[in-house]
Amino acid sequence: MSTEFAALWEGFTAIGEEPRMIIMWAIAGALLYVGIAKKKEPLLLVPISMGILFANLPLGEFIREGGNGEPAGLLKTFQSVGMETDIFPLLIFLGVGAATDFSPMLSNPKTLLLGAGAQAGVFVALLGALLLGMTDYFEFGLLEASSIGIIGGADGPTTIFIATRMRELGESLPNVDVRDIVGATAVAAYSYMALVPIIQPPIIKLLTTKKERLIRMEYSATPVSKRTQVLFPVLTTIMISVLVPSASPLIGMLMLGNLIKVSGVVPRLADVTENSLMNVVIILLGLAVGSTMPAHIFLQPETIGIFLLGLFAFITATVAGILLAKLMNLVSKDQINPMIGAAGVSAVPMAARVVQDMGQKEDPENFLLMHAMGPNVAGVIGTATVAGVLLAVVETML
Repeated sequence: MSTEFAALWEGFTAIGEEPRMIIMWAIAGALLYVGIAKKKEPLLLVPISMGILFANLPLGEFIREGGNGEPAGLLKTFQSVGMETDIFPLLIFLGVGAATDFSPMLSNPKTLLLGAGAQAGVFVALLGALLLGMTDYFEFGLLEASSIGIIGGADGPTTIFIATRMRELGESLPNVDVRDIVGATAVAAYSYMALVPIIQPPIIKLLTTKKERLIRMEYSATPVSKRTQVLFPVLTTIMISVLVPSASPLIGMLMLGNLIKVSGVVPRLADVTENSLMNVVIILLGLAVGSTMPAHIFLQPETIGIFLLGLFAFITATVAGILLAKLMNLVSKDQINPMIGAAGVSAVPMAARVVQDMGQKEDPENFLLMHAMGPNVAGVIGTATVAGVLLAVVETML
């Protein structure tokens, strides 16, 4: 048998030994279809999809561990360098901060509450995971439940950050059995971020009346001063880091990115952070996330539970934000369009765009984008803070 034929046969043998990899090819193809044909968050879904495909090729050359004179696979290196050290999620937060305008939130501080209210989905999913863990079908403990819960915030980098930290915490403790669900939680979070335009509109219509959807909100007559824009990221970093030290890496990088932008004195750094650096890290992070999903890890009953809990958490977060906005209207003189409560999830700026589009369909002259950006960016801060709280609480309990 020739060497070439043996190598060809070796690939087919690997497929025969692990036929589930073909299912993963189909999953990668489905995500590619959503990203390319449907144009739903292609920046996220295209590299993640290819990462899934690479992780499920015969012999797993992209994700080999290395050793015995052989280097580790390319994507295994990305995982080790970028995900297990938190570098990729934190650099993403740096870019998000540089691309985010906090002015809508600062000009209308009430929207902070909407961002906080949407975090209800995190705790609903956490409790749901703990309940499922009590059954004989799912092996979810407190570490896994915390990682699953954060999906409710619809924040991919934070989900990766907390899931990686929880896995490492479990591995460092004796007599603690922890499952590797980083890939499943990350893909669930990014999938629901991409599906925001599909998931949220029916919920918004169900919970609001046409009259409420037609509410127009006035813009603040007083623009946010440059001093306020500069002081906000600095003071926020200090305050949250003192109250929730575990959240300081996420909040610190988010606020650094924003400070680079609003300071106005380092335009080159602002441009690189928001564009070039962000784009490079998105490619590497997407490939690394997808590569954590070889068939033998991903195709487990727990994965189905993670996706269902993540969806329920995302729906709950959307509902909580809308209901809180309606509640605020009962005591507020200035009426809030309840739809902006749905933007309290931290899928920036997808959730805000959904609110804008729905508002335009009801009234073409009603512009809600900037109002929706307030709870949207508040949701980013809220999810990162909640992640720090969960990490601190779990470390104390274990």
